[in-house]
Amino acid sequence: RADRAGGSVKMPFYKQRQVSCLYKYLLFGLNVVFWVAGAGLLAITFWAWNEKGVLNIQSITELNGFDPVWVILTVGLLTFILGFAGCIGALRENICLLKFFSLIIGTIFTLELAAGILGFVFQDWVKEQVQNFVRDNIGVYREDIDLQNLIDAIQKYMQCCGAGGPDDWNNNVYFNCSQENGSRERCGVPFSCCIPDPAHNVVNTQCGYDIRSKGQVKDNLIIYTKGCVQAFEDWLPRNIYFVAGALLVIAFLQMFSIYLARSLIGEIKAIKAGWRF
Repeated sequence: RADRAGGSVKMPFYKQRQVSCLYKYLLFGLNVVFWVAGAGLLAITFWAWNEKGVLNIQSITELNGFDPVWVILTVGLLTFILGFAGCIGALRENICLLKFFSLIIGTIFTLELAAGILGFVFQDWVKEQVQNFVRDNIGVYREDIDLQNLIDAIQKYMQCCGAGGPDDWNNNVYFNCSQENGSRERCGVPFSCCIPDPAHNVVNTQCGYDIRSKGQVKDNLIIYTKGCVQAFEDWLPRNIYFVAGALLVIAFLQMFSIYLARSLIGEIKAIKAGWRF
């Protein structure tokens, strides 16, 4: 259209639609935290293996029992990959990365839900498997410092000893009561099984020596006599609100992340299709 004053022609103006900045940078910021956390967990993993002198594939695979570092490695690697995909996917508006991010998060959520339901339905089977798992790792208590520290921490916090009781320590070559066992710890339990004495600030690491050679430990006042599996079953009802709250927060973060990613994917597709609003 010609302008009467200057004769210039005015062209129609179309405002280009953009994705929601709120969704984009909220997802970006959330995944930056996950990305950094994942990198930190990976650094802890390699530091722990380096401290144990097993920072090579052959030595790592030769470790006996359950190595807690594997849990840190798995969580760290998964968190790092998801943080990278979500962070770069949101910042660069990359549909492939956002789809990968939402798919993995959705799969994890589904597996968690399925595990919770199956664990509730097959409680006795799960309890038996946990007891066997703990007993197996009691047998290699002295062979991995991280596993040793983990078992000690659980026994002290839960105020328990062994999977089903103190006699589970017969599964360990250093603590069993056989005549062939020449260890000073024979027929004993680790110090983490001992009931702390409020009158002493120094931990007595020999408090469990020969404790099971003195007969029945059921009414013993020196060590904990309850198994850790039963202790956990007693602990759970007392802390059900804390556990339920933590699970709800995790579920909310997962679903919220999926919502943000799917919303961004929808907006990016709409813009690429040339929609005008």
